[in-house]
Amino acid sequence: MARIPRRRFLTRSIGAATLGSAAIRTVAASPGDRIGVAAIGINGMGHGHLRNLTKRSDVRIVTLCDVDESVLARGVETVAKSHHEKPKLVADFREVLQDSAVDAVVIATPHHWHCPIAIPALEAGKDCYVEKPASHVFKEGRALVEAARKHNRLVQHGTQMRNTEVTFLAGEVLESGILGEIKMTKAWNAQRGHGMDPKPDAPVPAGVDYDMWLGPASKRPFNPNRFHRTWRLYRDYGNGDMGDDGAHDLDMARWALGVTTHPVRITVHGSTIDLKGEREYPDNMVQAFQYAEGKVLLYEDRLWTPYGMHGFDNGNAFYGTEGYMIFSRRGYFQVFLGKKSEKGPGRSGRDIRQNSEANLAHFLDCVRSRKQTNADAEVAHLTCGLIHLGEIAFRLKRVMEFDPEKEIFPKDPEGNKMLTKHYRAPWSV
Repeated sequence: MARIPRRRFLTRSIGAATLGSAAIRTVAASPGDRIGVAAIGINGMGHGHLRNLTKRSDVRIVTLCDVDESVLARGVETVAKSHHEKPKLVADFREVLQDSAVDAVVIATPHHWHCPIAIPALEAGKDCYVEKPASHVFKEGRALVEAARKHNRLVQHGTQMRNTEVTFLAGEVLESGILGEIKMTKAWNAQRGHGMDPKPDAPVPAGVDYDMWLGPASKRPFNPNRFHRTWRLYRDYGNGDMGDDGAHDLDMARWALGVTTHPVRITVHGSTIDLKGEREYPDNMVQAFQYAEGKVLLYEDRLWTPYGMHGFDNGNAFYGTEGYMIFSRRGYFQVFLGKKSEKGPGRSGRDIRQNSEANLAHFLDCVRSRKQTNADAEVAHLTCGLIHLGEIAFRLKRVMEFDPEKEIFPKDPEGNKMLTKHYRAPWSV
């Protein structure tokens, strides 16, 4: 079999959807022009993206957008340490979308804001880097795909393993055929999670536009447990551990399995068996996704363990007819072949905990070249769909039969209602 350059293989194999034959407008008139970028949500991961943007000489950081003035102040300090001029500071993302100087936006808000910002940004002619998971509920993912297609805009999902050396090298091994046909893959997130002691509601911190922070989520008093960082443990704002760390590993499991549709059957078990405190998601989950051709993708959450699997807190197993591969986004893979599990190709690598710089660089390169990204809206929807379908099956506590083409549960009206959610006015998707 002829060897395919790893980057071309990865792009080809992820199932990236084309946006049609219509030309996408050119952002930069010449290689010397800078791309105008706005960072929306600059706490946590968003601040990491901002640091990476400051390293780029081909980028102009036009605007920083966040609802917390203290977060904006930290962002200004980060930009001030670089060669970049001081950006505009806003709390309302709609000001960003009205600015013709902004070519692209980097969205790293809580999950419930991803699509309500990304879709109008696409409509406004902005390319979008959207942190994982791109959607908060299933139907948002389809709306994101349609918006990108309709407005001929680029989307890059924040599943960072799409642009790392360990993935490119593992992709070459998969393409070589030494594992045979990949029939089943597994993703896992095995580490010590946490709950929180309940806290009373409190006054909104000074400098925070709390109503904008809530956005499409239900109106409720401010509570520190539901604010910075720990919002992930609540369904109003986040998608739990599966939608956080698990999104990366699910994406790799689907990539290696080679499936380009949604599953047809979802089976889930989950419970809370160890963690104490306030959290709306279980501390363990076992999920099985069956595809039309019979292939199976497995996912395991074990958030009560201080140890991982095969030495890694986050990882994958790719099972083929001739052998299998253990893969981790920490920079490792190892192939085992035949009945005796003899070692094949591998990479020990360093512990790669942050791969965001390469993923963001890929997005910016595509903004300039107008080539399609390797984790576009369709790729994001197929991966995030697993998060949402698994959550629905867990909450309804039954096996769910799904129609990948119509994107509905044909015989389950209750499940279909959970494909979307209520949006607090005036926000919607």
